[in-house]
Amino acid sequence: MLRKQLLMIKQSEKVIYFWMSLAMVTWALAWTNAKIVNEYLSFYNLIFLRFFLGFVSLLPFVLFLKNKFPKFRDLKYIIIPSILFLIYNIAFFKGTHYGLAGKGGILVTTLNPLVTVIIMTIINKNILKQEMIGVLVGVIGGIIIMNLHNDGIKGLLDPGNIYFIICALTWGIMTVTINYAQKIINPYIFICICYLFTMFLSLPLIDTENLLNANLDFRFYLNFFFVSMGAMSFGTSVYMYYTPILGPSRASIFIFSVPFLAIGLANFFLQEPFTVNIIIGGILSLLAIYIVNRK
Repeated sequence: MLRKQLLMIKQSEKVIYFWMSLAMVTWALAWTNAKIVNEYLSFYNLIFLRFFLGFVSLLPFVLFLKNKFPKFRDLKYIIIPSILFLIYNIAFFKGTHYGLAGKGGILVTTLNPLVTVIIMTIINKNILKQEMIGVLVGVIGGIIIMNLHNDGIKGLLDPGNIYFIICALTWGIMTVTINYAQKIINPYIFICICYLFTMFLSLPLIDTENLLNANLDFRFYLNFFFVSMGAMSFGTSVYMYYTPILGPSRASIFIFSVPFLAIGLANFFLQEPFTVNIIIGGILSLLAIYIVNRK
């Protein structure tokens, strides 16, 4: 009986690992998808459509779970994250347009956890030695990824680097605000309503002429499906569902795979180069996250 139970647990863990791995692939692939769909529509049209599809695809799941919707007064916890979602996505699409998708994938996904640590340190007014070391290593990793040690300030002013830094900053702030908000509002309902709010925030920015006259083909639809429903709906939902089961420490192991999956997929689909500075900087940034999270 015990042996049978252990076998069932082992099989269920394999299922969890499969879905979590697939979710990480969708997150990593989103950087390549964004680079491709940028060729077809304006940044703001892409943002509107991305959040429209994200909301529509999550809504049936939220209704199926029959979770309690937040009270009107609790909607204030959704406004700031929704604004940050909009800012992040503007920087996300512009960054992948002007810069390398793989570089953005490795820079943003490794820097934003460190931004979160800095913000939480300021809020809690409690600075640990290992956190200071981790953040310092992360900053050095970021400098190497952006090649600032060779390009100096000129490299910092590169449009791709600027937008990727904005992505990391906004996502780090967003992580903190979401952490507080989800203590009050169910996580799935929270994300679904955030997508709806962000969709409405982006509505005044859309270019209807560009939208109506766009020559969209299968290549666009395939990549847009993955950057919206794949990464936002599937990837986020799977991660949110299985993280409480695995625990934050085990779940974070999967996130460590995203940076190098992102650069690997960009190299495969876009023929973007593997440069030494991106690899070294990425390894240092991952080391920084490990140092910060080490118990």
